[in-house]
Amino acid sequence: MLDKEAVSKLYNKTGLSSSEIARKYNISVWRVISFMRRSGLKRRTPAETLRIQFYKKPLTFNKLRVLSSEQKKLLIAGLMLYWAEGSKASKYTVDFANSDEKMLLIFLKMLRGIYNVNEDKFRVYIYCFSNQDAGELIEFWSKKLDISKNKFTKPYIQKNINENKTDKMPFGLIHIRYSDMKLHKQIMTDIGIMGSKLLSN
Repeated sequence: MLDKEAVSKLYNKTGLSSSEIARKYNISVWRVISFMRRSGLKRRTPAETLRIQFYKKPLTFNKLRVLSSEQKKLLIAGLMLYWAEGSKASKYTVDFANSDEKMLLIFLKMLRGIYNVNEDKFRVYIYCFSNQDAGELIEFWSKKLDISKNKFTKPYIQKNINENKTDKMPFGLIHIRYSDMKLHKQIMTDIGIMGSKLLSN
């Protein structure tokens, strides 16, 4: 027997869908929807449903909560790098771009060592020039970053060569990408906390 208060709690507070409520009561989803309609229980909009589904998804990373002094240094270094060179425009993807090997490796070390990210979600994008061998660059960066070549997307090749830029970027420009809104939000939150602490000292 469906109860308005119980269904309202499951739907509005617990965040269950009408399908999940139906499974809980071992009845059809249409019976739940019909009951909600008769009881005056307002259903969620598609946008609200997507938001709830997003927050119910398990994290693809597991940030360390207790850090050693060396890990704290790594976290600060990685966050400072992202603050300066990372993408803030797209909240859906962590995107760090640079041509400096050490900067890329430090940022990766932070993601792997502090945030414990899922390696399968890494994607690497290379921006290079037409006088550079994109295949060789992928081979080079795959070994340096310890990321499989199948994680590299189709490179962008600049046909109008600027020799000065080629000299400055002999191995191209690298984007390390990790599509996860929650990780991007966590990193931006941590940058805000770090910035406030540094300014308060």
